[in-house]
Amino acid sequence: MHGSVATLCLDLDTSKALKGVVDADAARLRVLLQSCGIAFVEDFSPSGGRHLYVPLRDRLSATEARELVEALALTATSLDPSPHQNITDGCIRVPGSAHKSGGHQTLVTPLAHAYDILRRRNDITALEALRALLAPEITRRRAQKAREAKLVASQRTGNMQPLSLSLATTSEAPLRRIARTGLYDTTRYKSPSEARMAVLNHFSACGWTLAQVQNELAGQFPGLAALYGSANKRDRLLSYEWTKAQAFTATGQKRMPKQTGEKHALINNTSQTLPTGGAIKSSSPAVHQLVNDLENILYAVLDARLQARGREGLSLRLLIRGLLGYMRAKETNILDVGCRTLAAAMGKHHVTIARLLPILAAASDGILTKIADARHKAADVYLIQLPEHYNDLARQLTWRKGRIHAIRPVFRALGDPAALVYEAIERAHHSPTTTDVSRTAGVSRNVVARALADMEALSMVRRDGGQWRTTSLNLRSLAARLGVLEDYQEQIRRNRAERAQWHAYLDRYRVLELVISETDLFDLERDEHWLPPDDAAIWVAA
Repeated sequence: MHGSVATLCLDLDTSKALKGVVDADAARLRVLLQSCGIAFVEDFSPSGGRHLYVPLRDRLSATEARELVEALALTATSLDPSPHQNITDGCIRVPGSAHKSGGHQTLVTPLAHAYDILRRRNDITALEALRALLAPEITRRRAQKAREAKLVASQRTGNMQPLSLSLATTSEAPLRRIARTGLYDTTRYKSPSEARMAVLNHFSACGWTLAQVQNELAGQFPGLAALYGSANKRDRLLSYEWTKAQAFTATGQKRMPKQTGEKHALINNTSQTLPTGGAIKSSSPAVHQLVNDLENILYAVLDARLQARGREGLSLRLLIRGLLGYMRAKETNILDVGCRTLAAAMGKHHVTIARLLPILAAASDGILTKIADARHKAADVYLIQLPEHYNDLARQLTWRKGRIHAIRPVFRALGDPAALVYEAIERAHHSPTTTDVSRTAGVSRNVVARALADMEALSMVRRDGGQWRTTSLNLRSLAARLGVLEDYQEQIRRNRAERAQWHAYLDRYRVLELVISETDLFDLERDEHWLPPDDAAIWVAA
């Protein structure tokens, strides 16, 4: 039938990644397909590439087949989706075919078994199981296509593009491509060891740990693992090369001399005033207790007030959560965090954050107070405190379990309402019903129902006897599968570039004799910052 597909062809190509990556991708796809009850036929080529054939009992439309293969390509670096991207010219070399480099495609699956698979084929039930397992990748691909269509439409009409946190045309950073595929520019790096060290140096500069790198070798960085050639060589050299990378990046950082004394005089009229008769910095337990008390006031009083502001109120509710999260992470109630840092943490534009902060300060009933204006490179300074008239109420209420968050990366894809819905389930004293979630989150029942359906499809939550519970799914891994971490990295890169331009502009007016610290300058080697897989790192990278 024209325009329909009887067999899904998965082409793992050595032109897209090293052979080690191809073999790792093939192993991953075998496990994935077998977990869905899908039978397949496999062969390999003289060049090291591999093909997996999934015969179908019921034909798929070309569009459905393309969506599935493109979703699988997001899980396997070396998978080339092009055979299913064109209904007229898409083709693949079958077992026994002559190869252009000499030799033939060699069948891996025993011939009798392959014949049986091709005769029986896979039914629609197995295919639906595969779709369910690839739900994050399918969602990600659909979002990418929607962005691309919107970009093309705006170009055709000549309208100005709206501010966006993700760019459809963003190219992949060279070091990221090396870590992912193992392919590198031979004019820049003379050997695999040089390419490995470039990637490891970058990881070290961005604050990664050796354990985090090791965990990702079998995850998002199979190319880095393939550059070692073998597992034995990797186990032998990785720790040694990581030590070298840490030493290299440490020597590249200018160390500031220690302050031998403390200055108490004000430098200018916006300098922070020092408290008298008490500690300059609150103790860690005191800050955490203050955050817990403020959370009680937020849930009991402030949330309801901000809900009345409609869509703006939704952003304000998430902003105050972001400030409390920053306060807990930094263990201070004096916040000098810039708008771009908050914007990266919340998945917003920095202009939006700059507009919302004064509104939140006015609506917070004394919880958030601006105590100093931005000057030169320093951001506005805000004080978060518990007003006296809330002391009794804060003590009477029970602290909630878990931590408060602004917008965790996964909710960049699912939206702000989903973040509040998930929080209402995650931090509830008892497993809530849909009505309870709607009331607690302060979101309409229809919006709650859509958010719950989306999160249930992604296995983030599950319904048990009419009550909702969160699952053990790792939200950071899900965010990576949805592609939102790439949007976050792009925002970090853009923030660093814009900050560098602003600092360069300011430095034009500085006295020439002043020594400019290296930390004030934009480090081009860290332009493409890779956020370590640690929730606390979000406040460092931005």
